[in-house]
Amino acid sequence: MTKMTDISEQDLLKDSRLEQLAVNVIRGLSMDAVQKANSGHPGTPMGLADAAVILWTRFLSFDPEDPQWPDRDRFVLSCGHASMLLYSLLFLCGFDVSLEDLKNFRQFGSKTAGHPEYGHAPGVETTTGPLGQGIANAVGMALAERILASRYNKPGFELFNHWTYVFASDGDLMEGISHECCSLAGHLGLGKLIVLYDDNGITIDGSTSLAYSDNVKERFLSYGWEVQQIYGNDRKQVEEAFAKAKSTVDRPHMIIAKTHIGYGSPHKQDTEKAHGEPLGAEEVKLAKEKLGLPTDIEFFVPEEVIQYFRVFTLKGKRKRYEWLELFKKYSLQYPQEAESLNKALRNELAEGWQDQLPTFPLDKAIATRAASGAVINSIFSKIDSLIGGSADLTPSNNTRPKEVVDITRGKFSGRYIHYGVREHAMASIMSGMALHKGIRPYGGTFLIFSDYMRPTMRLAAMMKLPVIYIFTHDSIGLGEDGPTHQPVEQLTALRAIPNMTVFRPCDATETVEGWKVALARKDGPTSLILTRQALPVLDRSKYAPSIGALRGAYVIADAPQFQVIIIGTGSEVHIALEAQKLLAERNIPARVVSMPSWDLFSNQSSQYKEEVLPSNIRARVAVEAGATLAWAKWVGLEGEIVGLDHFGASAPYKIIYQKFGITPEKVVEAAIRSLERQKRQ
Repeated sequence: MTKMTDISEQDLLKDSRLEQLAVNVIRGLSMDAVQKANSGHPGTPMGLADAAVILWTRFLSFDPEDPQWPDRDRFVLSCGHASMLLYSLLFLCGFDVSLEDLKNFRQFGSKTAGHPEYGHAPGVETTTGPLGQGIANAVGMALAERILASRYNKPGFELFNHWTYVFASDGDLMEGISHECCSLAGHLGLGKLIVLYDDNGITIDGSTSLAYSDNVKERFLSYGWEVQQIYGNDRKQVEEAFAKAKSTVDRPHMIIAKTHIGYGSPHKQDTEKAHGEPLGAEEVKLAKEKLGLPTDIEFFVPEEVIQYFRVFTLKGKRKRYEWLELFKKYSLQYPQEAESLNKALRNELAEGWQDQLPTFPLDKAIATRAASGAVINSIFSKIDSLIGGSADLTPSNNTRPKEVVDITRGKFSGRYIHYGVREHAMASIMSGMALHKGIRPYGGTFLIFSDYMRPTMRLAAMMKLPVIYIFTHDSIGLGEDGPTHQPVEQLTALRAIPNMTVFRPCDATETVEGWKVALARKDGPTSLILTRQALPVLDRSKYAPSIGALRGAYVIADAPQFQVIIIGTGSEVHIALEAQKLLAERNIPARVVSMPSWDLFSNQSSQYKEEVLPSNIRARVAVEAGATLAWAKWVGLEGEIVGLDHFGASAPYKIIYQKFGITPEKVVEAAIRSLERQKRQ
């Protein structure tokens, strides 16, 4: 048998028979895996197989031996339901994905999950499936490449010069997030972003014409993209389109590729029956006959097809070796930049970044959003990887450091991004930058608009991405803007996301601790929940040191032989402290616990949790200007909750708190009720 190293790339480029076989093998694997699992999406992999083979053999630079090589090209399968296309490519190209993994498609514990999951299989650049998320992540990846190239590339040392490729579907482009992210990509001129739009005209319901009649070409031209239209099952047209896209780097590229979903299926091609269900054993047999594949062999992969892909893979391996040699020389000539880059890629913080964290005078109240801004100013010059931004609320979020340079079209050396009124895109682009590595993104908006971002935040938590969300205007305390802007249920919703750290500080000093938490995290996102209204800075000579906040909850003010525990978060800790004084006047000693982060406290030892919330004290009150739904976890059946289970109102914030009963007096009443209930037990 001829060894793959004996075959030249040029010979393979001329071998149309082997190229066609490679395409059809991917179609066969996709049909078989979905059929064996009895669930999945065979049609899109079958329709996109032509384009995928051209991209992965002619253009994409990667090395299966090091899937995280920094200057590799990124490939994002935004239409994550077509996962068998990606898994087939990973297997054929030599990633650590086996034929057995393909046979275990959609099975428990398998690398080949129903939709691509970041961290489960090498070569999967991001978790996709919720449509629109992948293309938005890709914008973040392309932006990260430009930022890092501007920062670290030197004459003769082009450390970052890679492309981001996306396969996107009709559904991706229907989703609202695609409008947000693609508009911004065009505005910024992200020329190393190439999207191939699989225009197969079919969704689950049937023809896209049922609900979709956009002129995609005009839409993307209006965004400032370069647009081509091709027949996507003609590999020559696909190759020419990618080559043309790579010849222009001043704008992103959209290739509208008309394809046939379920290509080769005699009865289900170009129908919704090929989209989201197995073709059926008989149809698989007929499709294989039509494609020239053996009908009596499942998961048919001839050795020559594996050799075909492995020869092209060698090109990426050579590029990686060249890059490693280049970086060695770069490290000698630019040691400071090399050290900075290595730390950024490993998500490590520079030594001494905490040396000049701000302190705050006791005689001046300060909003925690302003305290957060002071922290950003103190650390920004010391953490090179920090890239900030806001969804058109920069002055309100206090996210822009002093004297920072904005990132604009063609000028990517800055460190601040104006996302415009695009909260969802901002969140997903931040995820893309974190996935790319080398950048630690944070972005701000109002807490109420976390609702617009929730799908992306959920995926960020799933992928364990260390992004930082700054949510200001955290409660009815924002006042006059009224109920449309006053969050009620949002804190509970964020706390419900697994692996999301939510931190709501009670004053400026706890805000500093919140930033420590956020920057220390390497395995998930953090939401900092900050006030619009000014809050007193607590005198830590009278109250417990704010470092206790790092454990999620701590006793901020104690009393001998306390009978009741009051738990507060954020601005309501001050109400709890006032209630403690009123209870003392009634000879009812109370302990006050500041609990800025439920999840951090949940992860503490049983011993520590018992120290803070002793189980023998069942008289408890929680106070928070938000939904009471989940607070029973901390106060128990005998406890009381002072909160808000209805929408707010437009008025000065102090009046709203009074009218809605979130006051020290109401906390006192609740404490007495809880004590009486405990005594009756």
